[in-house]
Amino acid sequence: MILVLNAGSSSLKFQILDLEQNTVPVRGLVERVGSSAAPFTLNGQKSTLKAPDLKTAFAAIAQYLPLEHIVAVGHRIVHGGERFLKSTLLTTEVLEALEKLSPLAPLHNPANLEGVRAALELLPTLPMVAVFDTAFHATLPPKAYLYALPHAFYTEQHIRRYGFHGPSHQYVSQQAAHHLERPITQLKLVTLHLGNGASACAVLHGKSVDTSMGFTPLEGLMMGSRSGDLDPSVVLQLAKRFGLEETSDLLNKKSGLLGLSGVSNDLRDVHSSASAGNEWAEKALEVMAYRIGKIIGAYAAAMGGLDALVFTGGAGENDADLRARALENLEFLGLELDAERNTTRGTVEISTAHSRAKILVIPTDEERMIALETVRVLEHFSLPLRHLRSAPLAPFS
Repeated sequence: MILVLNAGSSSLKFQILDLEQNTVPVRGLVERVGSSAAPFTLNGQKSTLKAPDLKTAFAAIAQYLPLEHIVAVGHRIVHGGERFLKSTLLTTEVLEALEKLSPLAPLHNPANLEGVRAALELLPTLPMVAVFDTAFHATLPPKAYLYALPHAFYTEQHIRRYGFHGPSHQYVSQQAAHHLERPITQLKLVTLHLGNGASACAVLHGKSVDTSMGFTPLEGLMMGSRSGDLDPSVVLQLAKRFGLEETSDLLNKKSGLLGLSGVSNDLRDVHSSASAGNEWAEKALEVMAYRIGKIIGAYAAAMGGLDALVFTGGAGENDADLRARALENLEFLGLELDAERNTTRGTVEISTAHSRAKILVIPTDEERMIALETVRVLEHFSLPLRHLRSAPLAPFS
């Protein structure tokens, strides 16, 4: 069994996956890490536990895990920079290198690494693998990842577009190929991960060739509380007025759907408010859908065509209205939405029978992708897991 950990600044998600049996015997979430009564969900059952920090939170949940059956741990690490272009076995040297990358993702990587340290302390003999959000996008060509800045900012400071949500885009693109019964190496796909964080990806022949998030997860589509694309002069104006820290907080936590609607970062609340006549809630929905539609067209152009469009993520999988809005005026790309299929839950293919390009709804499974990547990395060493367990990784401090 593989333990998958996703440690955030205030949360700890975990799953145990039995890949041989294709089951998930344990899944859970600790929220509000830093409190003495953190909400704790385990296999659907809710309670609370003391979680002043991630280390304590992991130690608390460990009593519920079948530790004797776990053979490896896969960790979600958001940013791998340009050094880590694929999933990597965690060693002390790798952890030290990742520590230096924390400035590239200050809201994510420090928490990810704290989760690694917590697991190391409790499970020091298990092999551990870092699976990066950025790794799937390592195939971006320079024309897609370079910003139009003096090139020294890239060569000396590594300021470029990296992209995120890699495991999700990788997983659903593979599942799309399976559904279409075609080799992924022959397909032109646009994948849309739509949730509180949202990103699009152009997947050409199985490789990411463009993606909407950039140097950080703030760029690109309008999101739950993140602004997405802005004129840089707007940022300069805000920073001049409010300062850097407050501007960062504004753009990351108070903008997007929440800021424009004035209602919520939850699409369900915004839909309800729009239905009740709230003008700004309706405008927020229109802007979100319009930006999604634009990027579908742009990525189809970048690839020279489109075989299928894939919706995933909480909103992508469940919000039929958002999907319909986003697909308005895209018939010229061969995308024809079947209105009845679009509103039927559990339907994978929501395009009409005559649609030249397929429209798919595929539930993402980032944890399964992380588990599969963990196994792939360990198999790369051509060593049995029990042998790897005999070579403990020194805890990093």
